[in-house]
Amino acid sequence: MKYLKKYKIEICIGVFLTILYFFLRTVALSRLPIFTDEAIYIRWAQIALSDANWRFISLTDGKGPFFIWMMLPFLKFIHDPLIAGRMLSVIFGFFTLIGLFLTSFELFRNKWVSFLTALLYVFFPYAIVYDRMALYDCMVATFSIWSLYFSILLARRIRLDITFTLGAILGAGVLTKANASFSAILLPFTLLLFPFKEKKSIQQLIKWVLFALFAYIISQILYSVLRLSPLYGVINIKTSTFVYSFSELFHMGIGMMFSIFYGNFLVLITWWYQYMGISFILLLIVGLAFGNYWKEKALLCIYFIVPYVALAMFGKIIFPRFVFFAAINLLPIVAFGLYFSINVFLRNLVKDKSSIAKKYSIIVLIIFCFLLSNAFICYQFIFNPISAQIASGDRGQYIENWPAGWGVSQSIAYFSSRAQNGKIYIGTEGTFGLMPESYEMYLVHNKNVTIKGIWPIENTMPKELVDSAVKVPTYVVFYQPCPTCSNTNEAPKSWQLMQVFQTSTLNTRLTIYQVIP
Repeated sequence: MKYLKKYKIEICIGVFLTILYFFLRTVALSRLPIFTDEAIYIRWAQIALSDANWRFISLTDGKGPFFIWMMLPFLKFIHDPLIAGRMLSVIFGFFTLIGLFLTSFELFRNKWVSFLTALLYVFFPYAIVYDRMALYDCMVATFSIWSLYFSILLARRIRLDITFTLGAILGAGVLTKANASFSAILLPFTLLLFPFKEKKSIQQLIKWVLFALFAYIISQILYSVLRLSPLYGVINIKTSTFVYSFSELFHMGIGMMFSIFYGNFLVLITWWYQYMGISFILLLIVGLAFGNYWKEKALLCIYFIVPYVALAMFGKIIFPRFVFFAAINLLPIVAFGLYFSINVFLRNLVKDKSSIAKKYSIIVLIIFCFLLSNAFICYQFIFNPISAQIASGDRGQYIENWPAGWGVSQSIAYFSSRAQNGKIYIGTEGTFGLMPESYEMYLVHNKNVTIKGIWPIENTMPKELVDSAVKVPTYVVFYQPCPTCSNTNEAPKSWQLMQVFQTSTLNTRLTIYQVIP
């Protein structure tokens, strides 16, 4: 009871932030349509749940299995697979929030800066997007911030128990996605916080090197689990699709290398600006320019800059989600800038020191003003994603173009109603991605439904569709461009079809045809 009385304000704030976080992450969780990659990952998890032999199924596409493994219990207890997959990100996003709180407190030793860091994360549009989607990148951010926290602890305390914990987190990160390896790459930079001026610092530094190396070895032992699968080699093949190798860059020449770097870096910074917003950027400048803790701020900036520069240099295909884990490292500095601004404002404008209510009102008003624009973007993304002004790279994928699954839920309802009358056959445009995975997620256990992906789409209708149409009602779904299609999202004119269903949202359209026997 003494503890509760002593920290009652902190506990109340913590409970408030927790409730606020889960409300903003779970309300209208299915409002955003299913994204292509979400359909793939959730379907993988369903297969892994039903057949233990496929627990490494993600390696078929060169991706780590840890995200898929963590999704299994959610699929077991939550009926809607999309909600189950997204709830996994909601939970890990909450762990990211806790990690940011602890990291901020360890760096700045100020509980109010830590609470502000958590509050900023709750209303961070970048986080709102990925905490509400069943994508790997939320989990990568969780392991990255906790790796940073324990890396800081190791540099300051140099204990074996910290080493084991850090090694386990590093291992879990690389089992999730390759970009989590930055946590190990950046580990030496935490020596900025190493107490070099203390006695026996040389011995302590040697001890740190050994412990850091041991943590890395632990992570690689955990990562070696992937070698148990014959699909392990696919990882390098998939990586080469998104990342240039040193040899590829070397043969391009300096001019082309600079062109790639400049183009990628400009796009990445544009996306970062769109997610941060002018208010967060102003607070970031204040946090960097004023106050002490220069080493701590420098460390956070390094953990932000290095992944951005690396992706700009080596990225073949880039998306905002690839550097989400790096962007959150700036939030403690933004929170420090907000805390500094509040203190300066109160010192200069509030003369009546006895007016506590007045001070708290002004503090709330200042915070509200800085959060207003980002909070509005969060509101849009949650309740009306079509109008959400998120980063252009993400808006194009998740909202505006064919990878966004507008019409999928309506078409599933349409097929479910048709299957009540007997067996049906569904052919989908594409064999991997949004189709047929999104349909398989919901309809694969329906004995009246047969689903088959079709690719490439040619001028002649596949014989299996023609044969099936003679026996049962046969449908084919078009939702993306194809070389032989009449128009985007439409079937070739040479196919004998009858349109029976269509949805249209922004630049996307999903059309269902019935095959004429």
